[in-house]
Amino acid sequence: MTESDCVLRPLVSEKILASQTTNVSSFSFPKARRLTHRSEYEHVKRNGITHRGKLLILNAMTLEDSGLWRAGSITSARVGGAVIRNRVRRRLREIVRRQQHELRQGICFVIIARHEAATASYGALKDEWLRLARRASILV
Repeated sequence: MTESDCVLRPLVSEKILASQTTNVSSFSFPKARRLTHRSEYEHVKRNGITHRGKLLILNAMTLEDSGLWRAGSITSARVGGAVIRNRVRRRLREIVRRQQHELRQGICFVIIARHEAATASYGALKDEWLRLARRASILV
C-alpha cells in the first residue's frame, strides 16, 4: 500500500452529504461521521497527534479538504471480553454523540480504550475524554 492509498476515503456523494449536515438540535451519530475502514484509522494514528490519559488515548488530525468531523473508537481484547468491550464502545459513542456540537469541523479522531476503561464509570470516561479533547484542541 502506497502513501497515496492511505488517504481518507470520500464519505459519500455530495448530494447525500449535504442532506446529512448536523442540525444543532440533532444528536444523531450517522455512519458518515464514523471512521469505518482500517486505512482511515491507521492514517489518523500515523499522521495525527496523540494524547494519553489513564483510561483513554486520543489520536486527532485535521483535514483541510473536509468540513465534517469523523470519529472512531478502538477497544481491543485487552480491555476485556465481548460484553465489556461493547459496553465501553457504547459509552464512548454516547460521549462523542452528546459532545458533537462542540467539536471542530474538519477533524478526524480515534479514541483508544485502555484496560482501565473496562472498570471506569461513564462519568470518569466522559471527564477523561473531555480533558484529552481540550488538550488536543478539537473542541470549539
